[in-house]
Amino acid sequence: MNTRSTDVISLRRDFHAHPEVGFTEFRTASIVVGVLSSLGYKTIYGQEALEGSVRKGVPAAEDLETAYERALRSGADPEIISKMKGGYTAVIGLLQGRQPGPTLAFRFDMDALPVAESTKEDHVPNAEGFASRYSGLMHACGHDGHTAIGLALAEKLAHGQFAGTIKLVFQPAEEGVRGAEAIVSKGWLDDVDYLFCQHLATDAVTGQLFAGALGFLATTKLTAHFKGVSSHAGAAPELGRNALLGAATALLNIHAIPRNSKGQTYLNVGVLQGGTAANIVPEYAKLVIECRSDSMEINSDLESRIRTITQHSAGMHGLTCEIEVTGAAIPIECDGEAVLIVAEEAARLKGFTSIAERAVVAIGSEDAGFMMRRVQELGGKSTYMIIGSDRPAAHHHPEFDIDEASLPLAVELLVGIAGRLLV
Repeated sequence: MNTRSTDVISLRRDFHAHPEVGFTEFRTASIVVGVLSSLGYKTIYGQEALEGSVRKGVPAAEDLETAYERALRSGADPEIISKMKGGYTAVIGLLQGRQPGPTLAFRFDMDALPVAESTKEDHVPNAEGFASRYSGLMHACGHDGHTAIGLALAEKLAHGQFAGTIKLVFQPAEEGVRGAEAIVSKGWLDDVDYLFCQHLATDAVTGQLFAGALGFLATTKLTAHFKGVSSHAGAAPELGRNALLGAATALLNIHAIPRNSKGQTYLNVGVLQGGTAANIVPEYAKLVIECRSDSMEINSDLESRIRTITQHSAGMHGLTCEIEVTGAAIPIECDGEAVLIVAEEAARLKGFTSIAERAVVAIGSEDAGFMMRRVQELGGKSTYMIIGSDRPAAHHHPEFDIDEASLPLAVELLVGIAGRLLV
């Protein structure tokens, strides 16, 4: 890659052209390590950066290997990514200032989505030649911009003329809320006094800023594996145990779980899969399920009800059922002090024309909440900000794109925050 670390737009375009989904961000993480190291940061990556057993929804071994080989073909540093094999793609960058002071952390997510990018001529990445080069994968949420912002920030702070410590956390697998908790489990947030997390776009247009985002929900992502017995559907159907029928029974009853009067509830079965042929009783089926709520207590109740329904649906049809948790998040709470810092620093910049200290964002979930909670539990302060960016389509849409003018503005904002806290 020939882009300079200071060129945030070129970096973003390079990442956009090479999208990698959660725990397969080998090329992306390789570039992050390379840039941070060249700027004098101590870099932690591989199994030192995240706890493997805490990761959720890790891709199958063959998918990890396919992505690893693709990263090598696309220019990833072989020595660097050799330490990331198996999906250990988090990167932590540390820089000590000229004298002791607070520890300030910024978090950036790196992963893309399994979305096929639009091929329309008016889609800017196509028109400008940086559309996804990987079939069926796309940066359809803005994480390419987040990673580029993080590296541009790293360059701006590399002089080290401050008091304290900078910690830049580059997280894999935000999509599906799978990666943050594994970094927390390694203790990388335990010494942080201030943590700032950010996202481009969502409900904010270019020039807008939400200094403290409200509305992120607790969630649990589950995969239910139903196992039965195959048999000839015509000659001996009584010998079979129909896994697909058990999964279908569970699906209908999960969607019949009542709403809760004490808070928001959201339930969805997104995948029902099973069977091999019309004349074979299916021996395997699976459901991919999620529940969400603005209350941890209610979300836990929803998860418990889902588990009860799947187990009893399996029992009705003579099946077994195993539940796998593939993702989780908690509600986000922003500290007033951190919110005020963001708002005041944004007010110093001409690019922000509308600043809200608190704003409710589109309903969703974010596993940065685990990082924020850990910092807050130990006495630190944190907020999650939304940096506005015009977008031609919704997040996770094939025509999604960001307004690249928002990138240098975001970098300026984060530099200002650092300058204020690390005097």
